[in-house]
Amino acid sequence: MTLHPQEIEARFRRHAVRVTRQRAAIYAALVETGSHPTADDLYRMVTRQHPAMSRNTVYYTLGVLRKAGLVQEVNVGHEVARFDGNVTMHHHLICVQCGRIEDVMDQELDQVKISNRRAKGFHVLGHRVEFHGYCASCREGRRDASPSQG
Repeated sequence: MTLHPQEIEARFRRHAVRVTRQRAAIYAALVETGSHPTADDLYRMVTRQHPAMSRNTVYYTLGVLRKAGLVQEVNVGHEVARFDGNVTMHHHLICVQCGRIEDVMDQELDQVKISNRRAKGFHVLGHRVEFHGYCASCREGRRDASPSQG
């Protein structure tokens, strides 16, 4: 999805985020990518168009955008944090081999609830379901590496 500068500005204003060219470029790169990049991945993406941008600006901006609710941080195991520009209700498929993350839109999963008894006093604000396994590419690679039977 390509975001127009006016749409980015409107989203920032709705979430009380000061609009700068650097922030807009970082946000647009994240929203427009179908992947779930790390901060370093985003830095490499945005410096193609904005070579003077610092790595620190990318890290700081991601913190501002996350706190404002414009992006989500996705932590996969003990890996470096990844970021998601899609803040609508959705879930993830995560490859345990290559780390690929795919969005899953599923209304049934959106409706999952936990009983008050099982919540054990937690006030639940939301949930996200993660499915862990092997993506098609890694599954194919595993088949190629397995000993042949015969």
